Amino acid sequence: MNGEMLMSVRAVGKQFTRGSRSHWACRDVSFDLYPGEVLAVVGESGSGKTTLLRLLAARLACDEGAVHYHLRDDGRSAAGQTDTSPVANALVDLALLSEVQLRWLARTDWGFVEQHARDGLRMNVSGGANVGERLMALGARHYGRLRGEALSWMQRVELDTDRIDDLPGTYSGGMQQRLQIARNLVTHPRLVFMDEPTTGLDVSVQARLLDLLRELVDELQLAAVVVTHDLAVARLLAHRMLVMKDGEVVEQGLTDRVLDDPQHPYTQLLVSSVLTP
Repeated sequence: MNGEMLMSVRAVGKQFTRGSRSHWACRDVSFDLYPGEVLAVVGESGSGKTTLLRLLAARLACDEGAVHYHLRDDGRSAAGQTDTSPVANALVDLALLSEVQLRWLARTDWGFVEQHARDGLRMNVSGGANVGERLMALGARHYGRLRGEALSWMQRVELDTDRIDDLPGTYSGGMQQRLQIARNLVTHPRLVFMDEPTTGLDVSVQARLLDLLRELVDELQLAAVVVTHDLAVARLLAHRMLVMKDGEVVEQGLTDRVLDDPQHPYTQLLVSSVLTP
């Protein structure tokens, strides 16, 4: 991690209305994220952690507060996207960016690993095309280069390169998740959002996938926000963690400190429920 802040989150909140009733899915969440840092957001179902992730990734608009992100200017601007230049190398409120700029971030500087891999893949094109497609957003058009990058990334995520022309629907669940990871990382993003990345996988597949994620995060110096209900996932991957309950952060700090010496009764309950047979 270095000292240049990557994302600053201040008092963000999101309100939903169902029928005549409104409720806050999350509220008053604040933290800073630095390059190479992994932050876990933990809590039970309905705690607001997935809503928070979608706010951070600009998939939902904040009703309160703001998310600021440090845009970079490294020459990776898409053809015709001149509106990226005025705010490059600055910490900018995501709410002030255009739809074009947000799409550009989502396709290049960010990754988003969906809980269900099929939601993060194009199921009607080959595994190799899924990986190469994001490079096309950067202007890559040479078939040989695209295929070469796809082969390279399939190797890095331990997929059989002989399956490069197979449709994702022929892959196992664990293989689909690896393919989704390759698809997200091929553009060398600085920040990756992960929504329960190991849910629904066999225990042995989960373990190897977590090892792979940890290796890639360390190797590429990725920043990541990982939403999970599994404290073991948080301990393995994250430097820091937020504990959410009923839409609010009840505790946050270094992962080992929070898990080894929880202060809030809810965190204590979460930890004890894991440790109790």
